[in-house]
Amino acid sequence: MYYFLTEATHPTSQRPRLSAGPAHPAPRACPLWTQEPRPSGDAPPLFPGLTCPWPADTHLLPSSYMHAAMSESELQLVARRIRSFPDFPIPGVLFRDISPLLKDPDSFRASIRLLAGHLKSTHGGKIDYIAGLDSRGFLFGPSLAQELGVGCVLIRKRGKLPGPTVSASYSLEYGKAELEIQKDALEPGQKVVIVDDLLATGGTMCAACELLSQLRAEVVECVSLVELTSLKGREKLGPVPFFSLLQYE
Repeated sequence: MYYFLTEATHPTSQRPRLSAGPAHPAPRACPLWTQEPRPSGDAPPLFPGLTCPWPADTHLLPSSYMHAAMSESELQLVARRIRSFPDFPIPGVLFRDISPLLKDPDSFRASIRLLAGHLKSTHGGKIDYIAGLDSRGFLFGPSLAQELGVGCVLIRKRGKLPGPTVSASYSLEYGKAELEIQKDALEPGQKVVIVDDLLATGGTMCAACELLSQLRAEVVECVSLVELTSLKGREKLGPVPFFSLLQYE
């Protein structure tokens, strides 16, 4: 029997898939063109290992090329900082460790910029709060909120918050657990994005959505750094949109 923790999955793949999405086009796609004068020859390498020839029959807007290359470079920087530990915490489980990402300021900053870029392009300024999930969602929630210029609220495990709270339960391998949020954390109709470090089976994220619905807040999207696709967690979220930077089988 396999036991799935928040950072664990079957050891089927060591290499993540990278989310480009509409906000992060691949640098070789070169999607935006203008009639501005085109430099001759190849484009100068913006980052080591990232080059894109200037097409002979088109005129590339340099700032667009640079934005695409920067996004892809940041995504690669994030991916390189995720470690895999086989047989942890038990045999047969592959643990995805984000500790190296947190140790590297450039990588962590890149992850926040990429998540924020996606949310800006998808929702514009129509986000009121970021909700960080206990506990590693707290590592990304406040920084993401600052990048977007909005506030951050905490969704915690039972018994960790003072004052009146509302709660929602979710299933674990054995038994159940509960999440709580303070009753005055949100007003009805406010638009919220839920963030966590990783989406596995989706039980915790689904409970967080239920929790916010009790306060009549609107969950406009759920996001995470890593997604374990083989566990099909995003299917539990139903109609709530979900986005992840890195996907592992």
